[in-house]
Amino acid sequence: MFDGSSRYITCSIVEVKTIQGDKVVAVKLRRLPYVPGKLTETKGTDRLDIMAHRRYKDGTRLWRIADANTELEANRLVERERNENPLAKEETHFISVPES
Repeated sequence: MFDGSSRYITCSIVEVKTIQGDKVVAVKLRRLPYVPGKLTETKGTDRLDIMAHRRYKDGTRLWRIADANTELEANRLVERERNENPLAKEETHFISVPES
């Protein structure tokens, strides 16, 4: 069901019934592991898949960066609020990026 590099590859698959009585297949909740990482500065145009490709030579491993930062919505790590003041300096932001 999942690609070998997926963070869900080791998760159990379960069949459950909905309130309406329909059977659905679901993935059991995955506990976030502790993943140490190196603090890395992000810039306004950074994307996790590109950061993962640079670090691991595999853009699909962006979930490793998300896990190290305990973020379920991975792309929130690099999203920025746009400042309407053109004189305001861009805020520096760091996220943890695992070595492997």
